[in-house]
Amino acid sequence: MSDSWKKRTRLVHGGTRRSQYNEVSEAIFLTQGFVYDSAEAAEARFIKAGDDEFIYARYGNPTVAMFEDRIAGLEGTEDGFATASGMAAVSGALTSMLRAGDHVVSARALFGSCLYVLEEVLTRFGVEVTFVDGTDIDAWRAAIRADTKAVFFETISNPTLAVVDIHAVAELAHAVGALVLVDNVFATPVFSRAVEQGADVVIYSATKHIDGQGRALGGVILGTREFIRGTVEPYMKHTGGSMSPFTAWIMLKGLETVDLRVRAQAETALQIANALQGDARLARVIYPGHPSHAQHDLVTAQMGQGGTVLALDLAGGQEAAFRFLNALDIVLISNNLGDAKSIATHPATTTHQRLPDATKAQLGITPGLVRLSVGLEDADDLIEDLTRALDASG
Repeated sequence: MSDSWKKRTRLVHGGTRRSQYNEVSEAIFLTQGFVYDSAEAAEARFIKAGDDEFIYARYGNPTVAMFEDRIAGLEGTEDGFATASGMAAVSGALTSMLRAGDHVVSARALFGSCLYVLEEVLTRFGVEVTFVDGTDIDAWRAAIRADTKAVFFETISNPTLAVVDIHAVAELAHAVGALVLVDNVFATPVFSRAVEQGADVVIYSATKHIDGQGRALGGVILGTREFIRGTVEPYMKHTGGSMSPFTAWIMLKGLETVDLRVRAQAETALQIANALQGDARLARVIYPGHPSHAQHDLVTAQMGQGGTVLALDLAGGQEAAFRFLNALDIVLISNNLGDAKSIATHPATTTHQRLPDATKAQLGITPGLVRLSVGLEDADDLIEDLTRALDASG
């Protein structure tokens, strides 16, 4: 892959490995194991496998390696490790590097499963976790200690779309030698400049925009070669969280079109935000790409565009939100995001249902809040569908 290639070219051609048949589309190597020419060759590979040598699918696979190379080249990292799901990537990145007695500072506004890993899993094994308001740099400054091992945050929080200043937090973390791990799903690999802004480890749920068509679960951890192969890989290959070859092939096909899809979705999301802003039935329209967003300037500097997700806070609370959801025709009710189909969910009763009411209130997850992931449908059709559903919400 040429260093001079632009993003869309990298998304189509990066990391390609061709077999002796010189196929156009990437080959799917559906094999668990690999054959050696001799016992001596097997011994040598187990001692140190070459760059294009494989041992077992849990350790690595040619199709999976293509996906890892392509997404790492896009993100600007030295290497990547593909995982079975987005949560396998989050838990694998954190657990592989942390031990009892280590200290982590994390933003409080997190997806429910991420919160579970930090609150329940890591603390169970003796890791100390301090939670802060991710948008408050002074809170980060107060929480980060000389012995802090890592900081973790969603670059755009789920579901209230608060934005963390990557550069500012990274400066504080790096001053004490802590690694900066970011869940970058809402920023997407299309708008991401996380590494340039100071992130050491970038995590994606490939289930979302990278697949983008609701077909498969997957994730990826991106970072330096030393971190990926020296820290993440030993943990993941022994605990079994690796991506399957068929899933990797799906993700490779998704990467070919992710730039086109995400840019179109973000453009439609802004049109929807413009159309619904000021509607009396909505207490808030939250979209990072709209000038009304409290961190619009940061979003513009950090990403350039606002992403594919909005949050609509219905003034009538949960009853109004449910009437709104049930009246939608084009937009589907589901809990995924980043799909070609527009999807709406009610976080307070689904993705963030386990949070105590006081925590929901603190994070801004109100009874009326609806998260809207914008798909590839016509913008006018979506606006009409949303407006009609608002009429039905009472």
